[in-house]
Amino acid sequence: MARRFVVNCSIVFTELPVLERPAAARAAGFEEVEFWWPWNGEPVPSEAGVDAFCAAIEDAGVRLVALNLYAGDMAAGERGVLSDPSRGEEFRAGLDVLLRIAERTGARSFNALYGQRLDGVDPAEQDRVATERLVHAARRVAEIGGTVLVEPLARGLNGAYPLETAADVAAVLGRVRAEGARNVRFLYDTFHLATNGDDLEAAARAHAADIGHVQIADAPGRGRPGTGAIDFGRVFAVLDDIGYGGRISLEYVPQGPSAEEFAWTTS
Repeated sequence: MARRFVVNCSIVFTELPVLERPAAARAAGFEEVEFWWPWNGEPVPSEAGVDAFCAAIEDAGVRLVALNLYAGDMAAGERGVLSDPSRGEEFRAGLDVLLRIAERTGARSFNALYGQRLDGVDPAEQDRVATERLVHAARRVAEIGGTVLVEPLARGLNGAYPLETAADVAAVLGRVRAEGARNVRFLYDTFHLATNGDDLEAAARAHAADIGHVQIADAPGRGRPGTGAIDFGRVFAVLDDIGYGGRISLEYVPQGPSAEEFAWTTS
């Protein structure tokens, strides 16, 4: 099965300013890109900032295929606002901006980081709030044919983030779907799953029907395939076997100049 590689320009090409990264991705041979939320800690960037971001995508001749929802101050260690009862206004404001970007760029996959456990807040209440907000996000993006993605994150690197395994994500998807939102899927990320001890083949097979997007990085280290212990030949074979025909995002930390990190994709 032909593989559709895209590059995550929030972790690759970081030696360049954000607005120069889409053109660098195109120069490296990519036609599609994805980003985390481009404005760290800002749920509502300026109109000029949004316009400049969209123009950088358009001018580079690439397509934005996936974008993270606003996730708080990730540089300070936050990993999403979905499950924080006090941050509904930020969540909704960021979602409005995301939809404007999607309408202009054509992005249709949206990664919603769940948020960390909070001291003094009942985890059950956080889960209730997260479910409510995921349902809301799913219904909003459904208006443009979009999909909300949910992913586990690596233990020890992302604070008290409660989703660590494919089964954890499946439980969240089940709660959201029970509320009638069907356009929620599993973001299968090799680095996060392997770091947390999930068997990559077993997770792919058990949750094949739920996988909506794939991101790859080796583990340990989060470098390109071949820098860690993951057997990517086997991973790709399993993805083929379960019929996954979607995009595979390169979401790894370059070991040197980003433009030199892709030779393995043609070997």
